[in-house]
Amino acid sequence: MTNSDRFSLSMRLLHWGMAALVISMLAAGLLMIKSLEPWQLTIMTIHKASGVLAFVLVAVRLINRLRHQLPALPNELSHWQTTVAKASHWLLYGLLFAMPVSGYLMQYFAGRPIEVFGWFRLPAALQVDIQNYALFRELHGWLAFALIGLIALHIGAALHHHFIRKDNVLKSML
Repeated sequence: MTNSDRFSLSMRLLHWGMAALVISMLAAGLLMIKSLEPWQLTIMTIHKASGVLAFVLVAVRLINRLRHQLPALPNELSHWQTTVAKASHWLLYGLLFAMPVSGYLMQYFAGRPIEVFGWFRLPAALQVDIQNYALFRELHGWLAFALIGLIALHIGAALHHHFIRKDNVLKSML
Protein backbone atom coordinates (compact mmCIF):
# COMPACT_ATOMS: atom_id res chain seq x y z
CA MET A 1 0.00 0.00 0.00
CA THR A 2 1.23 3.50 -0.76
CA ASN A 3 1.10 6.36 1.74
CA SER A 4 -1.96 7.78 -0.05
CA ASP A 5 -3.72 4.43 0.53
CA ARG A 6 -3.06 4.51 4.29
CA PHE A 7 -3.75 6.82 7.16
CA SER A 8 -0.66 8.58 8.47
CA LEU A 9 1.26 6.88 11.27
CA SER A 10 0.14 9.55 13.74
CA MET A 11 -3.51 9.00 12.75
CA ARG A 12 -3.17 5.24 13.15
CA LEU A 13 -1.47 5.52 16.55
CA LEU A 14 -4.09 7.97 17.81
CA HIS A 15 -6.92 5.81 16.44
CA TRP A 16 -5.80 2.58 18.10
CA GLY A 17 -4.65 4.25 21.31
CA MET A 18 -7.95 6.06 21.69
CA ALA A 19 -9.86 2.90 20.77
CA ALA A 20 -8.19 1.07 23.67
CA LEU A 21 -8.72 4.01 26.03
CA VAL A 22 -12.38 4.58 25.11
CA ILE A 23 -13.35 0.90 25.19
CA SER A 24 -11.68 0.45 28.58
CA MET A 25 -13.44 3.58 29.89
CA LEU A 26 -16.81 2.38 28.62
CA ALA A 27 -16.23 -1.00 30.28
CA ALA A 28 -15.20 0.69 33.54
CA GLY A 29 -18.26 2.95 33.38
CA LEU A 30 -20.55 -0.03 32.96
CA LEU A 31 -18.83 -1.84 35.83
CA MET A 32 -19.13 1.17 38.12
CA ILE A 33 -22.88 1.50 37.73
CA LYS A 34 -23.40 -2.19 38.48
CA SER A 35 -21.23 -2.46 41.59
CA LEU A 36 -20.46 -0.94 44.95
CA GLU A 37 -17.30 -2.97 45.50
CA PRO A 38 -14.32 -1.49 47.37
CA TRP A 39 -12.40 -1.06 44.09
CA GLN A 40 -15.08 1.21 42.64
CA LEU A 41 -13.56 4.43 44.03
CA THR A 42 -10.17 3.61 42.48
CA ILE A 43 -11.75 2.82 39.12
CA MET A 44 -13.84 5.99 39.27
CA THR A 45 -10.75 8.13 40.00
CA ILE A 46 -8.90 6.59 37.05
CA HIS A 47 -12.03 6.88 34.86
CA LYS A 48 -12.36 10.61 35.57
CA ALA A 49 -8.68 11.36 34.94
CA SER A 50 -8.76 9.24 31.78
CA GLY A 51 -11.79 11.21 30.60
CA VAL A 52 -9.72 14.39 30.75
CA LEU A 53 -6.94 12.61 28.86
CA ALA A 54 -9.46 11.39 26.26
CA PHE A 55 -10.74 14.96 25.78
CA VAL A 56 -7.19 16.21 25.12
CA LEU A 57 -6.42 13.28 22.81
CA VAL A 58 -9.58 13.73 20.74
CA ALA A 59 -8.68 17.40 20.28
CA VAL A 60 -5.17 16.38 19.16
CA ARG A 61 -6.71 13.72 16.94
CA LEU A 62 -9.10 16.17 15.29
CA ILE A 63 -6.29 18.67 14.61
CA ASN A 64 -4.17 15.82 13.26
CA ARG A 65 -7.01 14.66 11.02
CA LEU A 66 -7.51 18.13 9.59
CA ARG A 67 -3.78 18.36 8.80
CA HIS A 68 -3.49 15.06 6.91
CA GLN A 69 -5.02 13.77 3.72
CA LEU A 70 -7.32 10.80 4.21
CA PRO A 71 -7.24 7.72 2.00
CA ALA A 72 -10.08 7.70 -0.50
CA LEU A 73 -13.04 5.44 0.13
CA PRO A 74 -13.54 2.68 -2.44
CA ASN A 75 -15.04 3.94 -5.71
CA GLU A 76 -17.61 1.13 -5.62
CA LEU A 77 -19.40 2.64 -2.62
CA SER A 78 -22.71 4.28 -3.39
CA HIS A 79 -23.29 7.93 -2.57
CA TRP A 80 -25.41 7.09 0.47
CA GLN A 81 -22.76 4.70 1.83
CA THR A 82 -20.07 7.37 1.47
CA THR A 83 -22.32 9.92 3.16
CA VAL A 84 -23.11 7.54 6.05
CA ALA A 85 -19.41 6.66 6.46
CA LYS A 86 -18.38 10.33 6.66
CA ALA A 87 -21.30 11.28 8.92
CA SER A 88 -20.61 8.39 11.31
CA HIS A 89 -16.97 9.45 11.65
CA TRP A 90 -17.96 13.03 12.49
CA LEU A 91 -20.58 11.72 14.91
CA LEU A 92 -17.85 9.65 16.59
CA TYR A 93 -15.79 12.82 17.04
CA GLY A 94 -18.82 14.61 18.45
CA LEU A 95 -19.51 11.83 20.95
CA LEU A 96 -15.83 11.59 21.89
CA PHE A 97 -15.96 15.30 22.80
CA ALA A 98 -19.39 15.18 24.45
CA MET A 99 -18.62 12.23 26.74
CA PRO A 100 -15.82 13.87 28.76
CA VAL A 101 -17.60 17.23 28.78
CA SER A 102 -20.79 15.70 30.17
CA GLY A 103 -18.74 13.67 32.68
CA TYR A 104 -16.90 16.76 33.86
CA LEU A 105 -20.10 18.80 34.15
CA MET A 106 -21.70 15.96 36.12
CA GLN A 107 -18.79 16.01 38.59
CA TYR A 108 -18.66 19.82 38.59
CA PHE A 109 -22.28 20.19 39.64
CA ALA A 110 -21.84 17.40 42.22
CA GLY A 111 -19.15 19.55 43.83
CA ARG A 112 -16.42 16.99 43.09
CA PRO A 113 -13.14 18.28 41.64
CA ILE A 114 -11.32 15.95 39.24
CA GLU A 115 -7.75 15.01 40.12
CA VAL A 116 -5.88 14.25 36.89
CA PHE A 117 -3.17 11.69 37.68
CA GLY A 118 -1.66 14.04 40.28
CA TRP A 119 -0.72 16.53 37.56
CA PHE A 120 -3.49 19.07 38.13
CA ARG A 121 -7.04 19.36 39.40
CA LEU A 122 -10.16 20.52 37.55
CA PRO A 123 -12.36 22.62 39.81
CA ALA A 124 -15.85 21.83 41.03
CA ALA A 125 -18.79 24.09 41.73
CA LEU A 126 -18.69 25.69 45.17
CA GLN A 127 -22.35 24.84 45.67
CA VAL A 128 -23.84 21.48 44.68
CA ASP A 129 -26.60 21.70 42.07
CA ILE A 130 -28.40 18.38 42.22
CA GLN A 131 -30.66 19.12 39.24
CA ASN A 132 -27.77 19.88 36.89
CA TYR A 133 -25.85 16.93 38.32
CA ALA A 134 -28.80 14.64 37.54
CA LEU A 135 -29.17 16.13 34.05
CA PHE A 136 -25.52 15.58 33.13
CA ARG A 137 -25.42 12.14 34.77
CA GLU A 138 -28.36 11.06 32.63
CA LEU A 139 -26.84 12.65 29.53
CA HIS A 140 -23.49 10.96 30.21
CA GLY A 141 -25.22 7.59 30.37
CA TRP A 142 -27.19 8.09 27.16
CA LEU A 143 -24.10 9.35 25.34
CA ALA A 144 -22.23 6.24 26.51
CA PHE A 145 -24.88 3.96 25.02
CA ALA A 146 -24.86 5.97 21.78
CA LEU A 147 -21.07 5.70 21.65
CA ILE A 148 -21.20 1.93 22.26
CA GLY A 149 -23.69 1.57 19.40
CA LEU A 150 -21.64 3.72 17.04
CA ILE A 151 -18.43 1.86 17.92
CA ALA A 152 -20.20 -1.44 17.20
CA LEU A 153 -21.35 -0.07 13.84
CA HIS A 154 -17.81 1.20 13.12
CA ILE A 155 -16.24 -2.18 13.92
CA GLY A 156 -18.93 -4.00 11.94
CA ALA A 157 -18.34 -1.79 8.91
CA ALA A 158 -14.56 -2.31 9.11
CA LEU A 159 -15.01 -6.08 9.29
CA HIS A 160 -17.56 -5.98 6.44
CA HIS A 161 -15.05 -4.12 4.26
CA HIS A 162 -12.26 -6.54 5.14
CA PHE A 163 -14.02 -9.91 4.98
CA ILE A 164 -16.95 -9.36 2.61
CA ARG A 165 -16.00 -6.54 0.27
CA LYS A 166 -12.30 -7.50 0.51
CA ASP A 167 -11.15 -3.92 -0.01
CA ASN A 168 -8.39 -1.96 1.76
CA VAL A 169 -10.53 0.12 4.15
CA LEU A 170 -9.43 -1.77 7.28
CA LYS A 171 -5.88 -2.25 6.01
CA SER A 172 -5.54 1.52 5.61
CA MET A 173 -5.82 1.86 9.41
CA LEU A 174 -3.55 -1.10 10.28
